[in-house]
Amino acid sequence: MTVIAYDRSAPALAAAVEANMAEYLSVLGRLPQVEFHNDPDMIRFVTGIRHPLLNCVMGARLAPNDVDSRVDATLRWFAARNLPLTWYTGLSTRPPDLGTYLLAHGLIHADDSPGMAVDLRALNEDLPAPADLRIEYVGDRAALQQWLHPFGVGFELPETAASYFYDLFARSGFGSDMSFRHYVGRLGAAPVACSTLFLGTSVAGIYDVAVVPEVRRRGIGAAITLAPLREARALGYQVAVLFASAMGLPVYRRLGFQHYCAIGLYQSTAEGNSSDTSP
Repeated sequence: MTVIAYDRSAPALAAAVEANMAEYLSVLGRLPQVEFHNDPDMIRFVTGIRHPLLNCVMGARLAPNDVDSRVDATLRWFAARNLPLTWYTGLSTRPPDLGTYLLAHGLIHADDSPGMAVDLRALNEDLPAPADLRIEYVGDRAALQQWLHPFGVGFELPETAASYFYDLFARSGFGSDMSFRHYVGRLGAAPVACSTLFLGTSVAGIYDVAVVPEVRRRGIGAAITLAPLREARALGYQVAVLFASAMGLPVYRRLGFQHYCAIGLYQSTAEGNSSDTSP
């Protein structure tokens, strides 16, 4: 096993949250159904599906004298395609007050998600879970279809958006040499939870953690998160990162994750972009 060491200082762990997400998008961006632009001053990830989580901007580093015009041009670009978007901000964002500009251009501040990291050698694994919970690795399209149920329900996605994620992950492939690894949790035959492990260059990322509403608060969220964390550790990773929802935050803290940064989410609808797209 090759040990994938990483600087565990607070600044490095904060930076790792954003870097892992950027790498996650860049890997998916190689697929033919994704339009991916890694510009010098921002990343744009575009699927063409009209849902804000499926079109995004991140990693913006805008010149101080060009912030308004660059934000305006970017929003015009999405609006011309009739697409909503999520614009992510973080510690690396320039200018640091970019969120103020985004609000002025009509985006809505949807959330500040805690960016978290954990030393995989110090996980709290002694957490209760239902005795009949089975967590399985998703190794083919049939299993991915089962994974899709808690994913779509848990994130309250419309069928079109959920189906797009299925196509995206199915095309990215299955197997021990893949960057993405998915897990489904079952109670009996029913799929009730899901998660995704993204094996980045330096740290492991945890994504897509969801539990269907009727079985929440039973330890299933912790269990479906522990499965990819244990696999990452077995593969030699020392650090895992994620950004947390309000619902998931207590679970991640119990597992040993600590808060190192905040990821701002600014969203629009295609109709809500303030920039006029007319000539």
